[in-house]
Parts: sequence; C-alpha cells; structure tokens
Amino acid sequence: MKPFWEPTSERAANARISHYARWLADRSENTTFSDYDSLWQWSVSNIEEFWESIWDYFEVESPARYSSVLDSRKMPGAKWFSGAQVNYVNQVFKNAGRNRPAIIFEDEAGNRQDISWQELEKQVASLASSLKALGVGEGDRVAAFLPNRPETIVAFLACASVGAVWSVCSPDMGVISVLDRFRQIEPKVLIACDGYSYNGKVYDRREVVRQIRKQLPSVRHFVPVDVLKTEGAPVREEETLSWSKLVSDSVEFQPEWLPFDHPLWIVYSSGTTGKPKPIVHGHGGIILSMSVSLGFHNDLGAQDRYHWYSTTGWIMWNCQVGGLLVGSTVCIYDGSPGYPDLGRLWRFAGDADVTLFGAGAAFYESCMKGGVQPTKEADLSSLHTIGSTGSPLAPDCYEWIQEQLGKDVWIAPMSGGTDLAGPFIGGNPTLPVYKGEMQCRVLGAAVHAFDDAGKQVIDEVGELVCTEPMPCMPLYFWNDKGDERYYSSYFDTFPGVWRHGDWMSVTPRGGVIIYGRSDATINRHGIRMGTSELYQAIEVLPEVVDSLVVDLEFLGKQSYMPLFVVLKEGVVLDQNLCEDIKSRIRNALTARHVPNDIFAVPAVPRTLSGKKLEVPIKKVLLGEPLGQVVNRDSLANPESLEWYRHFAERFLSNA
Repeated sequence: MKPFWEPTSERAANARISHYARWLADRSENTTFSDYDSLWQWSVSNIEEFWESIWDYFEVESPARYSSVLDSRKMPGAKWFSGAQVNYVNQVFKNAGRNRPAIIFEDEAGNRQDISWQELEKQVASLASSLKALGVGEGDRVAAFLPNRPETIVAFLACASVGAVWSVCSPDMGVISVLDRFRQIEPKVLIACDGYSYNGKVYDRREVVRQIRKQLPSVRHFVPVDVLKTEGAPVREEETLSWSKLVSDSVEFQPEWLPFDHPLWIVYSSGTTGKPKPIVHGHGGIILSMSVSLGFHNDLGAQDRYHWYSTTGWIMWNCQVGGLLVGSTVCIYDGSPGYPDLGRLWRFAGDADVTLFGAGAAFYESCMKGGVQPTKEADLSSLHTIGSTGSPLAPDCYEWIQEQLGKDVWIAPMSGGTDLAGPFIGGNPTLPVYKGEMQCRVLGAAVHAFDDAGKQVIDEVGELVCTEPMPCMPLYFWNDKGDERYYSSYFDTFPGVWRHGDWMSVTPRGGVIIYGRSDATINRHGIRMGTSELYQAIEVLPEVVDSLVVDLEFLGKQSYMPLFVVLKEGVVLDQNLCEDIKSRIRNALTARHVPNDIFAVPAVPRTLSGKKLEVPIKKVLLGEPLGQVVNRDSLANPESLEWYRHFAERFLSNA
C-alpha cells in the first residue's frame, strides 16, 4: 500500500519528537535510534529510563528528588517517582509567555475572549487563595457543573493549585446523571452555572442546580457562575459567594507541592450500563503522559494554537486543557458544532489562527456528507494538523480532509480513552500516513494485539492490551473497596496485563487499525469482525447518514444480525438500496457478514462522547429490560431509545 501522506524533510526534522530523539542521543550513546520503531521498543522495554528522560526533557520541577522512578512493574499498583513533589499548575505556568494568549474563547453568539497568560495566572491565584480561605485543601473534592468556558479552566487550575480533587459534569446532563457521579465522590464545593446555549437555544439550568445541591449534603460551599445572566431569581439565592470577586484579587500564591500520585481529577466511564466508574488520575502521571501525547504525538508547542471540539463531559476537555502543559494556546468553543451550520467550527478555527484542529470522527463525516468546504468558510492557512478520535476515521474521510485542506495537512487520529486520559495509539509527524490506519503506538505504551491464548499477534485482529504500567493509568476508582471494580475493568481477562476492550491489529510496518469494541464483535460462522469495518463499508453511501449493527447469538438457535440505518432526508429504504448496502458489505467483508435484515431508524443512540450504543441495544434485543442495561442520562440522544424498545418488543414476541 502506498502512503497517503508523507512529511517533508523539514517537517520531520523540526518535529518535537525528532528534537527529543536528538536530545536522547546527546544524553547517552546508548540512546541513539535508527527509526521510530527502535525508539518505541526502547521506551517500552526500558520504561524506568524512558519516563525519567521525559521528566528531564520537559523539566518537571520538584523541591525533593525522587528516590526511584518505579518501585515495581506490577499492574495494578505500580508506584511512580516515590518522594517527588509536583503540581500540575506549576508545569502549566512555567510556559507562560507575554506575546501570546493562554486561552482564546468563543461561543455561539460570537462573543470572544482572549485571555493572556498573566490574566489566567492572576485569576487562578485569586480563586485558589479564596478556596484556601474557605478551608478547601488537599484531598477535598470540588465538583463543577459548567460548560466549556474560561471560567471552567480557571476553576480547575485553582483546585489543582491547592491540592483539591477536580470533577466536572457538562450542564446538558440531567439531574440523575450528575448525581450518579457526584454522590460517589461527596464534594465539599459545588461550582455551577445558571445555564448554557446550544444549537441556537438558551437552556436555563437554575432549577437543575437547586435539585443537585439539595441532594448533595456534603457540599459546604456553593459558587455560582452566571453564564446566561438571566433575569429573575439568580442561581445563588441566599449565597454570598461571587465568582467575579473570587477571581479579581491580585495575590501572591504558590501552588502546593504534592506527592507525585496525589489525585488531580476524577473522570467517569460513560455509565451507559451501570453506575459510572469514578476514575482517579494523579498530578504527576498526567503531567508526564500528556506531555508525551501532546508534545510528541500531536507535535504541539508554544507556537501552536490548539482546538479540540469537546464538551466538559468528555475526556477530550481534559486533553484540550492539557495543551497548556506544553505551552500551547488553547482555543475553546462553547456551543453546537452544527449551528448555524457545519462551517461554524471552521470559521472559529480561521478567526483564532488554529494550527491543530481536532474533533470526533463523526464531525468530519457530517461535514463531508453535508458538502462543507472548510477553506471557503475561513482562512485556514495556519492549520497544519487534523486530529480525530471517538471512533475510527473512515478512509473516505482521509480523502475528504486532504481534498479540502491540502496535501500539507497531517491527519493524526488517536485512540485511547477516559481510562488513561490520553491515547495508546497516536500520530507521529515523522512517519507516513496510511488511510484507515493510525501511525504508531505511543511512546511508553507497551500496546499489543493478543489472541485468545494471550499471545502477541501481528497483522491479525486481537484484543488491545498494554503489558507494562504507565504513569497515567488510574490510581484507583473512588470508593472502590479492595480495588474490585478497578481489577475487573482491566485485569480479569489477562492477569497482570491491561485489557482495554478494543479490537486492534498491528500492521507489519508498525501502524495500528482499531476495529471497535471487543464486546460488540460480529462473530458470523466463526469469522470474527469488528463493527467499524462494516460501518466504513456502508457509510460511504451518500444515502446512509449513520448505522448500527448487532450480532445476536441465541442458545440453540442460529445467530441473527440486524442492521439499522439512518437515511438522508427524503431517502426511502427500498429493495435497490438494501441490495446496494448488502453488496458493499459482501465486497468489503465477506458474504457471511451480510445482515439478515436492514431497518431504517430515526437515529442511532450515542453516548455523550459520541460512541454508538452497540452492547446495550444488543442486550435489549436479547430480552434484557431497557432500564437495566442503559442509563438514559448518559446519552446524547436518549429519545432515540424508544424506537429500539418498540422494535425489541415486536422482535421478542415473534422469536
């Protein structure tokens, strides 16, 4: 296969990962590498030496020298940089510059703010000092119900400064969904907005906030943030705390020095099939791992303006803010990516001179099918990198991106997740790009494909596993007695080895293809296939907007595989279209993977982070009650479930 894209010699030489490789070579004659694969192999074989080099390269500060890089290579339970003291916020503000903004913000209404590093540091210091005066300190949880705005970043950094543990929910989430998360962590402080705007509509959330407060008895301090500045009773009611006053003082403040593994934030699994898992990451692990993923595998630095479209409820918000760790200006947008049209984010990118533009794979597919021409929307001459995640990027999306943005733009999809707040698989600006394939395994990530016997396979589909610990792996799950949920989530299939839950293959050249979730596999007559391959085969059809497939296996009966498709407005699922869909699947996969039946549906149910609900829908069609297999508040479009509920009732009555 010919490369789809290759870097120029200048781009490869100037990449941060190339600078790091030269720095390593100067550091020791034993760390000179001929290519990326040899560098990666060293990073996962000599993990103590590798992570110590990352500490030194990114100049992580600590008033005390660590006694060891890693106590042992056990998983779970590896302890990193014992004796070191760090703070995420110190690593952020060591990058402060006077001639470039720290944050560029815009909302749907076109309101824009450019916040300097000096102003950001002032607000963070003021709020941190105020929190400390309220008795908020190390280990206290601070919960936020906020949209993607500068105030949210300020609040997070202030909490991290004093050693409090941060946790945020997006204000589009329902009361039950928020309480399912925040009740588990018993926050001492709640910071919440009065509402938000999305898709041209204003959503007043004051009553939701009151209900959340009423059912969180642990909250001792409430900080209202007036986003909408709506008329009538303010969200603060009897409270006297004022956001503007809390962030307006000019104070000297030194972030607290904390142990390397001090909790930084609590993020949550999707919660589609049960209580969301409260995943705890530490200051030190996030500093090191995000420096690697953003600095090397996204090639970000002080010269960059970095935008990744996200709500605060998705781990990509944390990764977006992480751009500050490597000195980049973070460009954040609050609102719908499709309002008033799908050109909106491209116009924001042009106005902000964005250099790296990231979004979920579904966004690019929507733009492609919607006929969007980004360079006619805005001047995108600053843009040199496109990032993608959430689901595999279809090959035709690679072509569309290059056609629209030019051959010099590097397309760098990645795959990882909430579990480690970053990627296992990512990009590399020194390597060629092949359509449908991610470029490499991330430095320090000992990722392999395992067969059912737990053996490594190349160029075959297997379970995505990680065989060595990484500093960004969760410290623990909050209130998880004996680490039972933690162990069962990652280590019960291959003891001592992290099983991520994705199907993948490693190509002979070292690239990686992700095939979807391993628990949603299609296994037709002994041939196992990832669902993403089927989606890529049919979603190139202009008539098909979205799709969902499930493989139902019944005890003592033949399996049944229905395919659900969302069609373009005005299109009818007639016999010709059904045959076209089946032909595409037959040619791209095998005849065995042609669905038994095809149904047109109003929508595909998706989580708040954009993932398709394959496993819950499969369980419903196998007879499990809808309310027991899916939490409606965890979905971006819960109304879509009704069609499947009615379908399941009819299907099961005739089974």
